Amino acid sequence: MIKFGTSGWRGIIADDFTFGNVRTVTQAIARYVNEEADRFKKRQCGVMVGYDTRFLSENFARASAEVLAANSVKAYLCKRNTPTPVISHEIINKGLEGGINFTASHNPPEYNGLKFSPAWGGPALPETTQRIEKYATEAGSGGVKVMDFAKAKSQKLIEEADPRKSYVRKIKELVDLGAIRKSKIKVAVDVLHGTGEGYLDEILESAKVRATVIGRGRDVLFRGRSPEPSKDNLGLLREIIKKQSCRLGVATDGDADRFGIIDSDGSFINPNQTIAVLLYHLVKTRKWKGVAARSVMTTHLVDKIAAKFGIEVRETPVGFKYIGDILVNEKDDFVIGGEESGGLTIRGHVPEKDGILACLLVCELAAVSRKPIKGVLNEIEKLVGPVVSDRVNFHLGADAMDNFRKRIREKLPDRFGEFEVAKTVTLDGYKFMFKDGSWFGMRLSGTEPVVRLYVEADSNDKVSRLKALGKYFINGGEK
Repeated sequence: MIKFGTSGWRGIIADDFTFGNVRTVTQAIARYVNEEADRFKKRQCGVMVGYDTRFLSENFARASAEVLAANSVKAYLCKRNTPTPVISHEIINKGLEGGINFTASHNPPEYNGLKFSPAWGGPALPETTQRIEKYATEAGSGGVKVMDFAKAKSQKLIEEADPRKSYVRKIKELVDLGAIRKSKIKVAVDVLHGTGEGYLDEILESAKVRATVIGRGRDVLFRGRSPEPSKDNLGLLREIIKKQSCRLGVATDGDADRFGIIDSDGSFINPNQTIAVLLYHLVKTRKWKGVAARSVMTTHLVDKIAAKFGIEVRETPVGFKYIGDILVNEKDDFVIGGEESGGLTIRGHVPEKDGILACLLVCELAAVSRKPIKGVLNEIEKLVGPVVSDRVNFHLGADAMDNFRKRIREKLPDRFGEFEVAKTVTLDGYKFMFKDGSWFGMRLSGTEPVVRLYVEADSNDKVSRLKALGKYFINGGEK
């Protein structure tokens, strides 16, 4: 069974993620694309096919292109490894039927994956992935077509493509590189051996930024860890910032759709904080009004800032596809969209998370404000009050996980210790809003026996207390 998760289909290379399964999924996508072209009576325009720096990614992309070609779907095969947001931009730029990117994003090195974006450029919504899953099951019984690569190229059903220039042009419209250039800030960059190389680093260098770049060059083991720009994975970047007295450090994950930010003192600025400071920056510098979108477990600091500036906030299920859908529908009324796992986009850009854009906007913020990021956060705190967020993962055994599911489905609690529940949100998982304005959310992973606890309050002490209460509940009332 091929199952699409929050962001595509992923599996362990040579176990679940095989050439046979890649061809099967591509056959299903080709069927979907052809049906959509027929439904809208649209001339066939083709599908962009990209890949990241993981083991065999370029080979999987080539195999996928051969299946598309055999189904009369033109494949624009990227010449080099390509970030997911670049694929998204080129779908819209060229008016294509969709895009396939071979990447497992921030997952460990033994994984690979396939992300499919339909014609609107954002991650496929559930109604699309459910059709593809169904078609993949049907194709798995011998219905896969393949055309020889050389033959497909000679018939112009496979064409090499370089989407870099048009994407970089768009980024230069969205980010004030002039302000960055004028500030002469010193920045440390870690592209984590992923697709951000040649994009984030070179855009900064084109703005004459004094950038120290690490993580260049292909390393399919990603230094022996996941290519995730998390606090624990950015130790080397932190060391460089301190040694070279950099204003900040920025990083992107394996397919450059997520971001990591380190402040001048070595502090990790988490995605919740980053989304909030960039909303604050955009409404102050661009004077934008309209809609901000955030996923259900993302910080309410966004809401507090939005209330001060007359911005409407839309809450979505987890998954950037829902935020992207709002961007497409709101267009010029959209301000920013973000999720606590490290995804962000803004007005005028793609309906997909973009770590390159996020990093550059933080550089712009640092250049314009002439303050550390924590200084801007302090400014926001004076405006709206303190907000502290945290997230904890609990790995449960099968029996404990079943017990948790049963308890929370049978009866939703109306209080946790001294915290009385004012409202329960079940948009995605379980989010308990307390009468004092604090909250915590519990969400089950769809792929592993993990319960994620999200906590937010107005003090560290309160967050610690809420985490303890959440842990107690998740573990079935056992310490």
